[in-house]
Amino acid sequence: MLQPAAVLAAPMIPRINDHELEAILAAAKEAGATAAAYILLRLPYEVKALMADWLAVHFPDRAEHVLSLLTQQRQGALNDSRFGRRQTGTGQHAELLAQRFRLAARKLGLNQGRDYGLDVTQFKPPPRVGDQLGLF
Repeated sequence: MLQPAAVLAAPMIPRINDHELEAILAAAKEAGATAAAYILLRLPYEVKALMADWLAVHFPDRAEHVLSLLTQQRQGALNDSRFGRRQTGTGQHAELLAQRFRLAARKLGLNQGRDYGLDVTQFKPPPRVGDQLGLF
């Protein structure tokens, strides 16, 4: 039986590698992936300065623009730790990336249901610790 495989396109960096999203998904599909996801670059704490320096060295012509796009997608910051937003960001550029991802995934047949043959009826939540101690 084939095991399910997925691809995680991460980190997606505006104007650096985000243009490769569709090609990444297509290559993953060709290699057997059935599911995909992506994560927008986050720059928490000291990583911000490290990334700014890296951009200045390797992409001096667009470093400022990349950082600007990232802050636009993080409501004025380079990091947003809120679950759900930290992976995908907010704003026009983030929504465009999300739309491109959804369209490519649908076109390639990725994320079309995830029936892996697991019998979830056998799952029973473990007892709460308080139940074991007679607290509830």
